[in-house]
Amino acid sequence: MTDSREDSPMLRGLTTVTYFADDVPAAVRWYAAVTGTEPYFVRPEEGPPAYVEFRLGDLQHELGILDRRYAPSAPGPAGAGVVVYWAVDDARASFARLLSSGATVHQEPIERGPGYVTASVVDPFGNVLGVMANQHYLDVVGGLVAG
Repeated sequence: MTDSREDSPMLRGLTTVTYFADDVPAAVRWYAAVTGTEPYFVRPEEGPPAYVEFRLGDLQHELGILDRRYAPSAPGPAGAGVVVYWAVDDARASFARLLSSGATVHQEPIERGPGYVTASVVDPFGNVLGVMANQHYLDVVGGLVAG
């Protein structure tokens, strides 16, 4: 009998992106303001939260905020080599909004090709947050809606 997992793609898509914060309530307030979304999941339910999760965007991707004391130790500097890009309608405008909300520049907006602009910031909690205007994303979401 063949393991059906061998026939499936190993990476099927994002489920949850987790950012770390020393002050989870402050991070939750910041991300709620930036995204215009309130968290749907908080643990523990009573007392200061250690983990909070938001559902964002067209496909309800999950963004988790985890108390930094539960973060695995990393061999390199924080955020080394990893930028998760969230789909936005206008990367330049989103970049400016994030900066006005207290983030700092990680990488200025760059046009990567027709229909693709990326930018990234460091949130007030030390996490790299990328934004991307991405025509491929819009095409995929448009196909899901039309299909």
